[in-house]
Amino acid sequence: MATLINGVDVAKIKQTQEQAQKDPSSTEREPKIVARWLGGSKARIEFGNVSSEIGGDGNLNAMQTLLASLAACDIDLVATHAALIGVTVEELWIEAAGHFNSRAYYGIEGASGAGYNDIAYTIHLIAPKATSKQIKYLKERCERSSPVGDSLSKSIPLTLEVKVEQ
Repeated sequence: MATLINGVDVAKIKQTQEQAQKDPSSTEREPKIVARWLGGSKARIEFGNVSSEIGGDGNLNAMQTLLASLAACDIDLVATHAALIGVTVEELWIEAAGHFNSRAYYGIEGASGAGYNDIAYTIHLIAPKATSKQIKYLKERCERSSPVGDSLSKSIPLTLEVKVEQ
């Protein structure tokens, strides 16, 4: 039976770590997402057999989803690494906020970019038995190991192609 800490299968994660040490290519990822317009500002996001909706009434919009992706990624990261160092998490939540101006989105000439100018986030953790050294380690993991945080902190080349279907 698996040893679960914070809902994380510690043995499985350690096995993945060992495999990654032996074969770095085993951790390469290249997901492909398909977004389909559902009308208005609503899109269905598909990844294999999994789908969700972004935009439209009652859903997060794309910019909110970007913040949510950062927060969710770091929730996963903190819970996993806390488990790996034996820290039991009682509660964990992240508040994320950012500033952007949507003038460019609306086609206003001369407007600066439409993306976030800055993002700040706070991790709230209740783990009564965690030491200050363990908390520092978890913070460092977020700063160094968060795939979403890393992606947001650097300039990523984007390649856009438009195909007109008949």
